[in-house]
Amino acid sequence: MYALIKDQATEGLWLRQTKMPTLSADSVLIKVKNTGICGTDVHIWNWDEWAQEKIPLPLIIGHEFCGEVIKTGSNARQFSIGTRVSGEGHIVNMNSRAGRSGRPHLDAFANCVGVTRHGAFAQYIELPASNVVALPDHIDDELAAILDPLGNAVHCALSFDLSGENVLITGAGPIGIMAAAIARHVGADHIVITDISQTRLDIAKKTVSDCVTVNTTTQDLKSIMQTLRISEGFDIGLEMSGSSSAISQMIDSLVQGGKIASLGLPSKMINLKWSSIVTKGLLIKGVYGREIFDTWRKMFNLLEAGLNVKNVISHRLAAHQFEQGFTLLKEGKAAKVILNWN
Repeated sequence: MYALIKDQATEGLWLRQTKMPTLSADSVLIKVKNTGICGTDVHIWNWDEWAQEKIPLPLIIGHEFCGEVIKTGSNARQFSIGTRVSGEGHIVNMNSRAGRSGRPHLDAFANCVGVTRHGAFAQYIELPASNVVALPDHIDDELAAILDPLGNAVHCALSFDLSGENVLITGAGPIGIMAAAIARHVGADHIVITDISQTRLDIAKKTVSDCVTVNTTTQDLKSIMQTLRISEGFDIGLEMSGSSSAISQMIDSLVQGGKIASLGLPSKMINLKWSSIVTKGLLIKGVYGREIFDTWRKMFNLLEAGLNVKNVISHRLAAHQFEQGFTLLKEGKAAKVILNWN
């Protein structure tokens, strides 16, 4: 089979021919249809500090995918051949402290698809049956390929009650944009999303027409707040950028006692205004992945109830055009790029 592999400790990825995955008694073999390029994949392409620390070489990368079951292990007969599926990318140890206390998403030793074990940027992927998720009919193959990041957005956005609240989102990547759509769906008041990429801000506006977009290279957030009559500050912050300057701006822009759900992954150490966090009495929650599998249930219900995030898909490419997709993302000219493996 062909797969997109990181096998050199330098910038880039390579499409290679490699052996088929080995199927165990408890796993499922999936023929991959579509995959989504994630910010994590860009970190791996760049071979930054985070990637150098986390990624074993060689590795098939990718964790956002959909496909269909073509073979099952002897203990994994709950899935029929041909079933449309996606999958939870965190393979956890249910005997760990987190697993046994009902918080498997916090398992410190989780094995991560496309990060610590072979991933989905390939014609086929093997996954434990316990991580495979059957897809409802109302979710098409393109949307199914981005359920992983949508789950991140659902987990982050629903960390706090957004109804009637003024919400600041820093980072107009796909997860930030989807978080804005969720905030609007659950009844937030003003939704402001910031970024330095006008392309991504335009996609945010297309997805959530009544959100306020702020290009921080040319616009002043404080002035926007005055125009919106957000005099004391935003109630809730959803941090999606991993940018030191964006995080500092969020801290400055929150109301006393404000709350931050932080999902953005910095590529290096950052400095925080810790005194402001203390004196403003801010509550900060780190968000990682999805709350297995409660977030999947909420995500499916939100989509069935009319949540629309399809506009975050800005480009659709064949798998062999992956270099174009990564270039678009690195230049800030794309939101979510779908690679088709058919």
